[in-house]
Amino acid sequence: GAVAMIVANNEDGPNMAGGTLGDTTNVRIPAVSVTKAAGEQLRGRPGAQAVLRLNAGVRVEKTRNVIAQTKTGSTTDVVMVGAHLDSVPEGPGINDNGSGVAAVLETALQLGSSPQVANAVRFAFWGAEENGLLGSNDYIGSLDLDALKDIALYLNFDMIGSPNPGYFTYDGNQSARPDPRQGVPRVPEGSAGLERTLVAYLDGAGKPAEDTSFDGRSDYDGFTRAGIPAGGLFSGGEEKKSATQAEAWGGEADAPFDPNYHKPGDTIDNIDETAMQIHGSGIGFSVGLYAQDQRGRNGIPERQDRTRHQLTAP
Repeated sequence: GAVAMIVANNEDGPNMAGGTLGDTTNVRIPAVSVTKAAGEQLRGRPGAQAVLRLNAGVRVEKTRNVIAQTKTGSTTDVVMVGAHLDSVPEGPGINDNGSGVAAVLETALQLGSSPQVANAVRFAFWGAEENGLLGSNDYIGSLDLDALKDIALYLNFDMIGSPNPGYFTYDGNQSARPDPRQGVPRVPEGSAGLERTLVAYLDGAGKPAEDTSFDGRSDYDGFTRAGIPAGGLFSGGEEKKSATQAEAWGGEADAPFDPNYHKPGDTIDNIDETAMQIHGSGIGFSVGLYAQDQRGRNGIPERQDRTRHQLTAP
């Protein structure tokens, strides 16, 4: 087997990929990244021996989740809504994810601690999302089956103010063509109803929605793996906006939704205020709706009909 791994970048710049085996492997070998030029040198000498001198260390740091729940409403049919607090070292993190945090926090402030709701609302602000969804996965892994069943649904908001914005909902009904590189994601029953609710909201706001995949890149991942229905809104990341999307939503075709994704330019000056307003109001709409009623065509399975899977914290 391999005794080490070298990740050779295909382009140079401040956003070079790091050398890592990922967060889901038990393999313990050194892994580093090198520049494009160094990678080309190595590829030009197949079979040659290389001496790798690595000056690295392991540092353990503490991070926290912030959780708050209304004092009113059923605690066995909890509406949970979350956004991650952290950013990458390369950028200030205003869209990713100050935008989601600000909108979720404003929803909590407007709702108040003791609203007249049928179902309790639990707000979560996650730590260490950029390091592998650590905060949300730790939280889900700490819950037993009864506590998991008490969470009726989870709404995730990660990047909602992209400067060249799109209007995406997580693909709860699996209507989009799956990415063969990712396989078919696990999408719990009830997620389709959440998507329909958010699609209807965006339609009413004059923004026809498109799907974004449950690809495991944000904090909904632990919830869906545990069997909890999930949904949310997203304004687009590093992918480019198509001409069709630009015609429907405005903005610039063949340009990234967020050209500042994980870069120093992710600042308050590069937030689209209209996207923030539309997506932010969508958070309040969906949270308020499911806090009052979880039945009907867009509803959630009742507690006795919910299937949950207990996970192990990382």
